[in-house]
Amino acid sequence: MQVASVIPTHSAPWYRHRWPWLLMAGPLIVVIAGTITMWISFAGADALVVDDYYKQGKAINQDLRRERVAANLNLSLALRFDPAAGRLSGAVQGKPGSKNLNLLLVHPTMPSKDMKMAVTLDENGSFSLPLPLLERAHWQVELEDANRQWRLHGDWHWPQQKNIDIQSVQNAA
Repeated sequence: MQVASVIPTHSAPWYRHRWPWLLMAGPLIVVIAGTITMWISFAGADALVVDDYYKQGKAINQDLRRERVAANLNLSLALRFDPAAGRLSGAVQGKPGSKNLNLLLVHPTMPSKDMKMAVTLDENGSFSLPLPLLERAHWQVELEDANRQWRLHGDWHWPQQKNIDIQSVQNAA
């Protein structure tokens, strides 16, 4: 009586089997994902981190001084954006002291999308500017005179807010 052998005498090399490849796929995917994550983190620097925080802190005090000057001039700004016409129109109330102003639209996270526009007021204190369609964001709006003596500052939630009114802060400390 002879017993049949259950061990095959001829076996395929290891790379011809699917199990070694399946076991190596998990760690390989993790290494590739880690490499991509490192590349993304080094390629896109965080724009919100400030190198010289002390200098930025001192600049806040200067900004408050400029807002107090705007309050003393009793300034206010009313803006309206018409996306169909691609126009931003506004009116300045109070005594700005100059007809040449700067309007800044500051993106909350990406400085490359910030916009600075020169504004010339007409005799009624109104202006109109061409403006491309804005992306949905929480924009910061700043209006200042050309000499940077005063500043109006406010938030604009586009597209939830079609109009924005910015008042000077009367009790800016």
